[in-house]
Amino acid sequence: MKILVTGGAGFIGSNFIHFLIGPDNTFQGDFEILNLDKLTYAGNLENLADLSQSKNYHFVKGDICDGKLVESLLQSGVDAIINFAAESHVDRSLYEPDLFIQTNVVGVQVLLQAALRHRIKKFIQISTDEVYGSLPPDAPGFREDTQLSPNSPYSASKAAADLLVRSYFKTYGFPAIITRCSNNYGPFQFPEKLIPLFITNALEDKPLPVYGDGLNVRDWIHVEDHCRAILAVLEKGKEGEIYNIGGDGERTNLEITETILDVLGKPKSLMRYVTDRPGHDRRYAVDFSKIQRELGWSPAYPLKEGLAQTVQWYLRHDEWWRRIKSGAYRDFYQKHYQERLP
Repeated sequence: MKILVTGGAGFIGSNFIHFLIGPDNTFQGDFEILNLDKLTYAGNLENLADLSQSKNYHFVKGDICDGKLVESLLQSGVDAIINFAAESHVDRSLYEPDLFIQTNVVGVQVLLQAALRHRIKKFIQISTDEVYGSLPPDAPGFREDTQLSPNSPYSASKAAADLLVRSYFKTYGFPAIITRCSNNYGPFQFPEKLIPLFITNALEDKPLPVYGDGLNVRDWIHVEDHCRAILAVLEKGKEGEIYNIGGDGERTNLEITETILDVLGKPKSLMRYVTDRPGHDRRYAVDFSKIQRELGWSPAYPLKEGLAQTVQWYLRHDEWWRRIKSGAYRDFYQKHYQERLP
């Protein structure tokens, strides 16, 4: 099977490519992978440097909004598209919403239209639980049929893309599937997201900026569990369906922060409560019983174990994250995080 993976140099995309290829290029199946990535600030070819000699892996630098490029790639006989390409950081969407609309909505439409013309056999849209909005404290997790109620430009752009994907299935019988996952963590995550930001800040003895009261709740899933779920959807998922993917790891941001500090042996005095961001959803959690029941998938990583493993990865890859934090991320962090510190 020849798969076009878009956004494959990013966090989840690069982990998925590594997962498919496996250790020592053993591969999880008969796959050829074509990776299309624009290499924006969060796309990093270092994440895939070990695959440069793989015969079944090819990289193309480009934008999913480039219709001619997408057309030329699909002419090579692609069987499936897995779309990871997205602007994904909520904070950035507050300041640059136009970039999110362009990539997350227009880019998806370009992919859909080209895939329809070329009769692609399967299209998987990687979405997020944030499209559902905020969940009350004692409510059960979001189901696949929960009404969409996004509260940030980022989640609104992802919800719009999901509706486009659904429309192509309903209108054209297009073989599309949507997955909506909870918060990922693990190797290669760009250090603007909570867990890698707090790990790397703690390693540098810098403040850990906790929004509001720190009691916002997220369900955390190890990225490898997410990758296993996507492979299950690719191989066994039903066209036109939505599959929620969760890690069974609900924690407050404060609990995650304290766990990271404990694992690293750092003092809690590094925590700094900062002004909450606008539209900050209070709680996310998903009911992922559908994918368990229909595709036989369940998360394997307990959160405590996964976090400890992730901390060790960042300790072993000191040069990787220090290069990133000294570059493009540094300017954004200084502008939008440091100004909130007391």
